[in-house]
Amino acid sequence: MDTTVKLAPSLKPKVLLWTDVSYHDMEEINKMQTVPDLERALSQVFKVDLPEPKRAVLLELLVQMVLFCREQKFKSEQTSALLSLIKYVHQANIVTPLNNIDDCSRYCKELLICHSVRRPPYSINLFSLGEVIAVLKYINSNYLRHYKFYKYVFTPQLKLDLSLTYSGTPEKSDEDAEIVLDEEVESSAAESGPSAAATGPKSELKMLIEKEVKEQLSLVSGQLEQQMKITAECYSRAVGNSRPSKQT
Repeated sequence: MDTTVKLAPSLKPKVLLWTDVSYHDMEEINKMQTVPDLERALSQVFKVDLPEPKRAVLLELLVQMVLFCREQKFKSEQTSALLSLIKYVHQANIVTPLNNIDDCSRYCKELLICHSVRRPPYSINLFSLGEVIAVLKYINSNYLRHYKFYKYVFTPQLKLDLSLTYSGTPEKSDEDAEIVLDEEVESSAAESGPSAAATGPKSELKMLIEKEVKEQLSLVSGQLEQQMKITAECYSRAVGNSRPSKQT
């Protein structure tokens, strides 16, 4: 299993007009008036093939962007660009389990600039200054504010592998001094039986430290996991209660 933690790549803004959603796609999306119909249309356009709950969360993100664009009375080309924009910001967020909120926020602003200043081929004036402010406020409130929720749903959870060095007794060797919290080490010791266990005050102290550290890590990990689940459930209920059944 690959245990390497991925780092976020360099994010380069670009013009996103008709990148993911074509003119024909927008015609079909504009015909959809209910949320389920919008979800089906967007699922086909973006080829959403994800397990639950990832699929539901991503479609909710896209549907809410369409509804926001309708509320702002944006044109089809503007809606197309914003659907791609939120997709790219989301991808930038979930490419790594590490905290990259500042990079995502900066990337979002740079993408908006690409669509608000006429400088072909690097940028186009698709949005006015007032529209850019409205879009940025919406994304900050509805995505970046909850970026941890999206990262929790779409990225693998990190596990801490901790090594300790005890310096309270004379050092004999690296093997005696270092405590490695590793399941393979524990399994090997268990299979060898009690006769393989070291004896003496130093070994007992080493075992006590290892046990205490493991208990503390388990406690902290459990608390974080529970808090993230509670946050995800609260957010999902809030979104479910606020989404309209029909867009007029």
